[in-house]
Amino acid sequence: VDHFEGLLVNYMKGKNAFTIVKGLRAISDYEYELQMALINKSLSPGIETLFMMADIHYSYLSSSAVKELVRNGGSINGLVPDCIREMIIDKLSMENNYRNNQN
Repeated sequence: VDHFEGLLVNYMKGKNAFTIVKGLRAISDYEYELQMALINKSLSPGIETLFMMADIHYSYLSSSAVKELVRNGGSINGLVPDCIREMIIDKLSMENNYRNNQN
């Protein structure tokens, strides 16, 4: 897992990478991801996008669902990797505290 700002194709050039791997949960994901793949291809013709279907056990999972669970005190055990679970909880708690202090 890595973090960057800016265009994905520029990040990939900096890493000397040529393939974007995208997981698709449903056909609705495909339309958006295809559009992004075509834009990336127009910006950098040497970069390819590979689409893979998500495992059926995770096909319902989204970042929005994880955020909603955390914000409402639900468990995200088994939904995100153990190594980042606490970071997600801490980040969303800080955002929630910030929002509460603004009101």
